Amino acid sequence: MKKNNKIRGFKSLLEILLVSTKLGFTSFGGPVAHLGYFHDEYIRRRKWMDEKSYADLVALCQFLPGPASSQIGIGIGVMRAGVLGGIIPFIGFTLPSVIVLILFALVLQGSDIADAGWIHGLKIVAVAVVAHAILGMAQKLAPDLKRKALVLFALGGTLLWQSAFNQVGIIVLSAIIGFILYKQHTEIEEAKTYFAISRSVGVLCLTLFFGLLIFLPILREVTSLSWIEMFDSFYRSGSLVFGGGHVVLPLLENEFVPTGWVSEETFLAGYGATQAVPGPLFTFAAYLGTVMNGWQGGVIATIAIFLPAFLLILGTLPFWDSLRRNPKIKGALMGVNAAVVGILIAALYHPIWTSSILAPLDFAFAAILFSMLVYWKLPPWIVVLTGAIGGVFIGLI
Repeated sequence: MKKNNKIRGFKSLLEILLVSTKLGFTSFGGPVAHLGYFHDEYIRRRKWMDEKSYADLVALCQFLPGPASSQIGIGIGVMRAGVLGGIIPFIGFTLPSVIVLILFALVLQGSDIADAGWIHGLKIVAVAVVAHAILGMAQKLAPDLKRKALVLFALGGTLLWQSAFNQVGIIVLSAIIGFILYKQHTEIEEAKTYFAISRSVGVLCLTLFFGLLIFLPILREVTSLSWIEMFDSFYRSGSLVFGGGHVVLPLLENEFVPTGWVSEETFLAGYGATQAVPGPLFTFAAYLGTVMNGWQGGVIATIAIFLPAFLLILGTLPFWDSLRRNPKIKGALMGVNAAVVGILIAALYHPIWTSSILAPLDFAFAAILFSMLVYWKLPPWIVVLTGAIGGVFIGLI
């Protein structure tokens, strides 16, 4: 009997790996599109979860900081095959784009890419992609006047209060304001959902999450080791990103561009390339880590930026039912989500717009790329390829 259980368990894990790897190779389009891919593959075709449980899991992952699509994949794996089942789909979904971006960074090393036309084209792609993300998020996350005011607060604060922790302070203040404004916010009571993970494991994961967030900066100062500095920067960025992968851009830009670890041209070139690969946008860290410290740095950066998401989803699954029915927590989250829109608009202006739109022709080309994404609804990889080719032609004019 035990042998049969082990065989079934192995087959289940193998099936999870194969399905998640397939998604890792084919899931273009960003976090919102990933939810559609997951629903089609995990829910509609394989029926690993019912519709209500999937909706609950999506709600939880929208509540947490970090890459929502990756956390949803982890949660589905946990419900299917326990903690190990959560690790396997993360590897399958993430590894393809990590490998591609590490190879891309290695190709760029030793090259003078600052004035390359295709690099300028990728930077213009970033304008279109982030503008597209802002439009969709603003409609969903800031529908009323109060949250629109929070968007303006976050926008002004991000641009005018320049410090390493400005986004963190804005997010905290927005959570407090959201708590005050929306503490009476109520929704229809939802049914309970049960996750296959104990509360003791949840407490352990949450303790480790906050422990690393507190002690990594201290260890960084004490040791002055470059790989610990890098791990701390990526871990902190992964811990503080509300609203999806696009929001990680300003956090990572603040961590690595002003300090000289990565040039602005190299940073934006990698961000543009990340749009061309499937899987989570957080794999941008693999590119940055490789630029800074070779492929080993890419591996360390990937682990560091995704580790908070993994610890948070495992830590909160056992407590989600009580959290999601608390209107005060929902109010704080509504304030945070509105602030995310403002932070993104600030990032669209600087560094993306200021370093990419240098002439009227650049603006016209950005408008074309934006239309390809929004109105013609072309796959992102086509938009990225068009941007790179168009950048070469712009350089020749």
